[in-house]
Amino acid sequence: MTIQRFDTGPRMSQVVIHGDTVYLAGAVANTAAGKSVTEQTREVLSIIEGHLAKAGSDKSKLLSATIYLTDMDTFAEMNAVWDAWVSPGNTPARATVQARLAAPRYNVEIMVTAAR
Repeated sequence: MTIQRFDTGPRMSQVVIHGDTVYLAGAVANTAAGKSVTEQTREVLSIIEGHLAKAGSDKSKLLSATIYLTDMDTFAEMNAVWDAWVSPGNTPARATVQARLAAPRYNVEIMVTAAR
């Protein structure tokens, strides 16, 4: 089986496809960095949608998601955006953890795996 990689850099690829499984690297906000968890979550989910589309998939085919928050006190705020975005009836297996992210301006990072 071949492996396809998109948006590949020296350290990582944003998208890796193996067979009918799509693996996305953790996504963080670009323009919303430093803004609210709501704004960052919206942007991250938009980035994820773009990567999934590039791989021939979409949010209805999510298999799993790992969500990293810098502060679990923002869990409900992030969930409000997630719940409005996720495909009803197609919710993935999911974990949410508190973690320090790569830079202080990031409050949310989301990594997903999906089927094609």
